[in-house]
Amino acid sequence: MFEGLLSSYLEVFYSVLLGLIGVISVYFYARIKNGKQTPKSNVDQKAKSTLKSTAKCTKSKGEKEILPDQKNKIKILYGTQTGKSKHFAENLSKDGTYKGYNCEVIDLKNYDPDEQLDSEGENTTCLVVFISTYTEGTPPEGAEWFVKWLEESASDFRVQKSLLSNLHYAVFGLGNSLYSENFNTVAKHVDHCLHKLSGHRILSVGLGDENVSQSRHKSLENDYVAWKRDFWKKLKEVNYVFASKDLEKNCKNEGQCNCQDEDTASENTGIESDDELQEDPTDNEIVDVEDLGRVMGSGKTSTKLNPLKDEPAEMITPLIKKSLEKQGYKLIGTHSGVKLCRWTKSMLRGRGGCYKHTFYGIESHRCMETTPSLACANKCVFCWRHHTNPVGTEWRWKMDDAEFVFNGALQNHVALIKQFKGVPGVQPERFLEGLTPQHCALSLVGEPIMYPKINKFIDLLHDKGISTFMVTNAQFPDAIRDLSPVTQLYVSVDASTKDSLKKIDRPLFRDFWDRFLESLDALSAKNQRTVYRLTLVKAWNTEELDNYASLVSRGNPDFIEVKGVTYCGESKASNLTMENVPWHTEVVNFVQELVDRLDGDYEIAAEHEHSNCVLVANKKFLVDGKWWTWIDYPKFHSLMKRFKASGGEEKFSSDDYMAPTPDWAVFGAEERGFDPKEERHFRKKQKDV
Repeated sequence: MFEGLLSSYLEVFYSVLLGLIGVISVYFYARIKNGKQTPKSNVDQKAKSTLKSTAKCTKSKGEKEILPDQKNKIKILYGTQTGKSKHFAENLSKDGTYKGYNCEVIDLKNYDPDEQLDSEGENTTCLVVFISTYTEGTPPEGAEWFVKWLEESASDFRVQKSLLSNLHYAVFGLGNSLYSENFNTVAKHVDHCLHKLSGHRILSVGLGDENVSQSRHKSLENDYVAWKRDFWKKLKEVNYVFASKDLEKNCKNEGQCNCQDEDTASENTGIESDDELQEDPTDNEIVDVEDLGRVMGSGKTSTKLNPLKDEPAEMITPLIKKSLEKQGYKLIGTHSGVKLCRWTKSMLRGRGGCYKHTFYGIESHRCMETTPSLACANKCVFCWRHHTNPVGTEWRWKMDDAEFVFNGALQNHVALIKQFKGVPGVQPERFLEGLTPQHCALSLVGEPIMYPKINKFIDLLHDKGISTFMVTNAQFPDAIRDLSPVTQLYVSVDASTKDSLKKIDRPLFRDFWDRFLESLDALSAKNQRTVYRLTLVKAWNTEELDNYASLVSRGNPDFIEVKGVTYCGESKASNLTMENVPWHTEVVNFVQELVDRLDGDYEIAAEHEHSNCVLVANKKFLVDGKWWTWIDYPKFHSLMKRFKASGGEEKFSSDDYMAPTPDWAVFGAEERGFDPKEERHFRKKQKDV
């Protein structure tokens, strides 16, 4: 019995012992296996290992231990003309604050590099510069001194080239690849100068491109989003190195210390040298940039990147959409828009029509203002849209069908008219008439003639009995030659010399002057009504009368509209003020002097004082002492139908559809161009405070 009991105990003992041996074996096997694992060779793991080991290092007596999160300040500088750089700077600051950084945003006009820049590396993790390139490759207003200081310091032999050796920095530029000679020149130059002064570039200079067709990520906003993502990755690497170096300073190296070797740490910071910044061969030389517009400053950037580089981009980016919709546009598809003119609203109330009503007899309440192309080839100083629309020299965007654009324009216009039902003062009969547009002003914004299917679009308008008033900025002569007949074709003649045109229109084309003159030649070959539209900007283009007269003789327009520039409020994209707006008497005086230089072929025919506009007409429209500047619209549509039916063989000219001008519209009449059937409305004067 005893032997049996002993045997049972021994079996239990041996079982427990074997189990214990097995557990110990598994434990040591796991330890050995883990010890042989190869650590990841990325910067994050090395840095974390360094921090873990060095955190236990002793510190010198009386010396404060530097923790990884203490050097976490990011200083963000911006130089902007219209507000977009500021928007990006504030967006980066918001992200940085969320990530735990202490971010400070400063306008470069309030930043003194002479006093502050050389000490930034001691107090900040990184200095970030957002800067746009303005006209002719110049810095935006307020950033000139910063850029000049950098240039002089980088080239001055008296300034130590190690001046910024403790500074880590990143630069993002805002540009437009359509200005081929100056694309992001300012940002590139700032980046180069900072590096030349031994600053440590943490990633390549960001080249934001407003030209969506060439932008690497399909829009300026997406270029910024992609750059920002890389920026945070690189900054994270730099932060680990900072932390390891700071802890290393406190280590007495007593006993075993695993502090990371400084050279090894430097190799893994992600800091880039000039050799690493060779431009991608796919990057085109590019731009003179403006930012998109103050009005877009509060918009959200799109985070959706289009990976299909070869797929045409949409002209309307999210920020452009937000801006234009805020201004009252109804956008159609990817590149078109419609908007109610204030004169349409005025005539619905019986308060008078626009100058086209006075000069040509349109019914302003039945006029649809639209464009099939929001893009333009100029950035005129007097742009009434503050340059919130896209720019381009050729069509590279996704394209909507003409039928889609036409139907969208008509439906949206009618929907806008319907909003006036029951509005106080709106006349019921005019409201009903307004639901059936009879005229289309293709002058809303942008360059309608750029739209590749413009002739089809015009045909659709004419088929619906809608007259066409097409405006072009005289940069597409071939398109003018190929254009189907329109009711009236305008060419904007904003200046009379190459230098003044460049100054006022700020065209994108290098050969803008040749294109301008060729456009006038193409206009002279048109049979239908043609118009020169001159916008007078006091102190800019009011002293070039002889040159204007020469241009008139070249294009031989039927009419010349001379209008004082409209001040559209303060805009960082333009330095125009009310001082540049001529009085109506000044416009009349200019026109009289111009007419005197036109060899008796033209005379002043009409005026619209309210619009500060005067009409000069060729004397062929003066029949038996009476002006015939108005249009017989039914006759025009009849002529167009015959023209189309004959395949273009049965031609017609401006003489064939003219109509007599009423006495109240003629220059010198006491009504000064205001239709006596309308009721003049005056705004109530503000009370004195």
